[in-house]
Amino acid sequence: MPMTIDDMLLVARESLQRLPAEDLDAELAAGAVLVDIRPAAQRAAEGEVPEALVIERNVLEWRCDPASDARIPQAVDHDVRWIILCSEGYTSSLAAASLQQLGLHRATDVIGGYRALAAHHDPR
Repeated sequence: MPMTIDDMLLVARESLQRLPAEDLDAELAAGAVLVDIRPAAQRAAEGEVPEALVIERNVLEWRCDPASDARIPQAVDHDVRWIILCSEGYTSSLAAASLQQLGLHRATDVIGGYRALAAHHDPR
């Protein structure tokens, strides 16, 4: 029987220790790298995250893999703590699991994504 996207999401999240939005500041203070994978249109509509590197989803693995010729300067080794952020915390789970498949085992995502982060920083 073929796997559904819900199945894929469950499998991806089994390997993640997902991060509540309220814990993000402490992770960043400890040296984690926050990566916003939302497309430009979504960032424009929802808002930017000043602390985040913007790496759109289609190039994430190439930028974070320390063995890639297209890596970013922060991709120094396999021990980097990558924290992936999308709009609601679904695509980011799949992306973080993909980074873990590259041996970046500390990769995770923010539960609830940008929306949870925005609500945490501006609780009304």
